[in-house]
Amino acid sequence: MLFQVKGGTPRTLRGINDRVTLDLLLERGPLSRTQVGELTGLSKPTASQLLSRLQDAGLVVTQGIENNGRGPKAQLYAIDPTAGYAAGVDVTSTRVAAAVADVTGCVVGRSVVPTPRRRSVGPEAAVTEAVDAACAEAGIDRNLLRQVAIGTPGAFDPQTQHFRYARHLAGWHTPGLLDRLSDALQVPTEVANDVNLAATAEQAVGVARGVDDFVLLFAENGLGAAIVIDGRVHAGATGGAGEVGFLPVAGAPLVRDVRRTNSGGFQDVAGGPQVLALARSVGLRARTPEQAIRVALDGAEGAAEFLQTVGARFAVGIAAIVAVVDPALVVLSGSVLTAGGEDLLKIIAAELNSIAAAQPRLELAAVNEEPVLTGALHRALELARQDIFDTTSTQDISHTTRRIR
Repeated sequence: MLFQVKGGTPRTLRGINDRVTLDLLLERGPLSRTQVGELTGLSKPTASQLLSRLQDAGLVVTQGIENNGRGPKAQLYAIDPTAGYAAGVDVTSTRVAAAVADVTGCVVGRSVVPTPRRRSVGPEAAVTEAVDAACAEAGIDRNLLRQVAIGTPGAFDPQTQHFRYARHLAGWHTPGLLDRLSDALQVPTEVANDVNLAATAEQAVGVARGVDDFVLLFAENGLGAAIVIDGRVHAGATGGAGEVGFLPVAGAPLVRDVRRTNSGGFQDVAGGPQVLALARSVGLRARTPEQAIRVALDGAEGAAEFLQTVGARFAVGIAAIVAVVDPALVVLSGSVLTAGGEDLLKIIAAELNSIAAAQPRLELAAVNEEPVLTGALHRALELARQDIFDTTSTQDISHTTRRIR
C-alpha cells in the first residue's frame, strides 16, 4: 500500500504514508510496527519513525502488547480516540437528535431535543442545544468538535442558499441560515438532505458497501430518493436530485404547479397517507401505513390485493428512476418499505422485472435504526478525519480548540 509519487516532496510523501497508516489503524485496529511495515511496504526503520511522528502529533497511542506466543512481544499502536470529535444531527419537524463520536467512530454522546411547541426557538438554537447536550454526555466541550453534519428533509439550493422541498420544517427557510448555524456552533458545518445521508449510512455500513452506482428509495409519509453515481451522492444543480415525490408516474393524475402544492404524481400514489387510504379501502384496519403493511403480511382479508397494489405502485416509480440512472442496486429504505420485508420486496421485484428494461438488484436497507443520524455522523467523521489526519498542514494538529475556517 506504500504510495510512490514521482516528483513529490518528502513532506508530501510523508503525509501520504501517514494517512495510509492512520486509515489502516482505523480499519484493522491496533497494529505492531512490523505489521504496519508489511501492510504499507515501508521498511521497519521508516515505519518506526512514522509511528513516532504520529505519536508526537497526538494521533497515535500505544495500546498493549502483541501476544502471539512466538518470539519477542511487540508494542501495538492505535488511533488516539481523543485526537478529535465529530457530530451528526438529524432534524425533523418534532425533534432534533444529535450524536457525537470520537475520531475512531465510537459514539460517545447522544441527545434528543423535542421541538413541537417551540416554534419561537430558531433552528440554530435547537441544533446548538442538541449538540451541546450530546457533547455534555460525551464529557467534552463543543469546541473539540472538528465537524458537524446536519440532515434535514428538503435541501439547500447551493446557488441561492435557500431551503427547498420541506415547507413543514419551521424556521429553516429564512435567508442566511447556513451562516447562522456555523456561527452558532463555531464548528465547520455541513447541511445535507436526510435521504442522501441515509444512503451515506448504507455506503458506510449497509448493503451498498462497495457499490459505486445505486439508488436508495426512502418511503415513510413522504417519498425521497438518493442517487449515488461513481460513489458520490448526486445532489443536482439546485439540491433537488432525488425529490421523486414530484415524479409524474402512470396511474397518478398530473399535478400542475407542484411547487405550490408541494406534491406530485409518485407521492400521490405511494406516499404514506395514500398507502394507508388504500389499506382502509380494502378493509384493513390500521393507524399508520407501516401498521397497514404489517397487518397485511399477517394475512388479513384483502391483504393480497393490497400488497400487490402497493408493490406495483412502488415498481412504477422505481422503473422511471432506473430508466434514467441505470443503477446496479436499489435499496428500499424507510419504515413503509422495510415493514414489508422480503415479501413486499419480491412483489416489487416481480413488477419491476415486467416493466423496466434495466434490472438492478433490489435489497432492503440494513441501517433501519436512525439511518439519517448514522449517515450524518459518518459524513461528519469523513470530513473531520480529512482535517485531523492532514499531517502536511501547517496548523497545530495537537489537541487544540479550533474555530470556524
